[in-house]
Amino acid sequence: MAAPVTPGPSASPAPVAPGDLSGGGSRGPPDPPPEPKQLPELIRLKRDGGRLSEADIRDFVRAVVDGSAQGAQIGAMLMAIRLRGMDLEETAALTRALAKSGQQLEWPEAWRPQLVDKHSTGGVGDKVSLVLAPALAACGCKVPMISGRGLGHTGGTLDKLESIPGFTVIQSPEQMQRLLERVGCCIVGQSKKLVPADGILYEARDVTATVDSLPLITASILSKKVVENLSALVVDVKFGGAAVFSSQAQARELAEVLVGVGASLGLRVAAALTAMDNPLGRSVGHTLEVEEALRCMDGAGPADLRDLVTRLGGVLLWLSGQAEAQDEGAARVAKALEDGSARDRFERMLAAQGVDPGLARALCSGTPAQRRQLLPGAREQEELHAPADGTVELVQALPLARVLHELGAGRSRAGEPLRPGVGAELLVSVGQRLRRGTPWLRVHLDAPALSGPQRRALQEALVLSDRAPFAASSPFADLVLPPPRPTSTHTQQ
Repeated sequence: MAAPVTPGPSASPAPVAPGDLSGGGSRGPPDPPPEPKQLPELIRLKRDGGRLSEADIRDFVRAVVDGSAQGAQIGAMLMAIRLRGMDLEETAALTRALAKSGQQLEWPEAWRPQLVDKHSTGGVGDKVSLVLAPALAACGCKVPMISGRGLGHTGGTLDKLESIPGFTVIQSPEQMQRLLERVGCCIVGQSKKLVPADGILYEARDVTATVDSLPLITASILSKKVVENLSALVVDVKFGGAAVFSSQAQARELAEVLVGVGASLGLRVAAALTAMDNPLGRSVGHTLEVEEALRCMDGAGPADLRDLVTRLGGVLLWLSGQAEAQDEGAARVAKALEDGSARDRFERMLAAQGVDPGLARALCSGTPAQRRQLLPGAREQEELHAPADGTVELVQALPLARVLHELGAGRSRAGEPLRPGVGAELLVSVGQRLRRGTPWLRVHLDAPALSGPQRRALQEALVLSDRAPFAASSPFADLVLPPPRPTSTHTQQ
């Protein structure tokens, strides 16, 4: 518990009988609230394993936003939280304080059951949001998706969309409402008016080795979703060689905290545990992933991508009360991919967010070859060949992403320019039998050629075995659901 505040030298108030909430009647005004603790005291309290009150957390966040907290103090508090942890109530209080540090998004009350969103903890080749937001809009949802940029080896949704000439990620709350009215979805960046405290803490976490703190991850994710005033949220929690958490057990721990804190804030959160050892789909890199997302919205594309889109969408439609069961919701999302209605919403979103309507139409109605001509491409292509006979057990996503990062597909610090055409196409599938010399990877690069170390790193990412060909399993491993709604007739739907 928080340390008691020592009373000042003034006279002690007269005793009050147990249960007397009158404040002492005529004995004078009630005692003033305790003075806020100074930042060093708050840091010491958490450093020593104490519990921060809601007021303590509000004071810390206020100091972060108004600039009175020094960078060293912010880093010290983050490290204290990383090492000592936070309980569910503290984490919920931090989430609330971050959410209230800026502007709140407000929508028409009639939209309430339709407002849904999805968040991913980050992966390689993860273009699910590009497909899922318009597919959900085609199913009658309102999707005010606030997304992020890539940092390190993972790609960012905003960077992928900005590889489409003209696409604008900065939208005011008023513009977001118009987009939801006209299109049903938008994918935008986090402005300085929305959750500014999270933006400051996120940058500090990145340089203080506190990125993997469960309470800090949870508060960062959910604070951005609380301001959206959602009916339901699904979080795709990645685990594996190219994820923040290497094991499924670690990912489950985060999933359970996300679901529990969401419930305490009145937000229905489900968390999917999905594997991130192989890249998702067959393409990695900004424009290549846009092309693959469009193939998925053609009703085609890789099976693992389609499976994840339909499952996550099914969970959201069920969780928000728009489908009777997850399977029914997944079938509706699949139909939106097959009948072109998701692609139509994507075209409308592009045009509404700054893309020339002619280009948006050409991208969404063209063939894969025509689309490639419309998007920025790399100057060179280089294919790698299988070094031996064997069955593809794994294509390690992390070394592939690291090489592409070196080639310009990623950034090491915020604001660095990207090369949108740089990327890679997998020419084989997990479980497929290869012969030595078969092309397995096509790298798109602006450099004249891969370096020797880059080529070796990529070849080592291909893991072959002697077993018979097999069907690859879905990356979808498990689902953590929120507690059931109360059965009261007054429950808000």
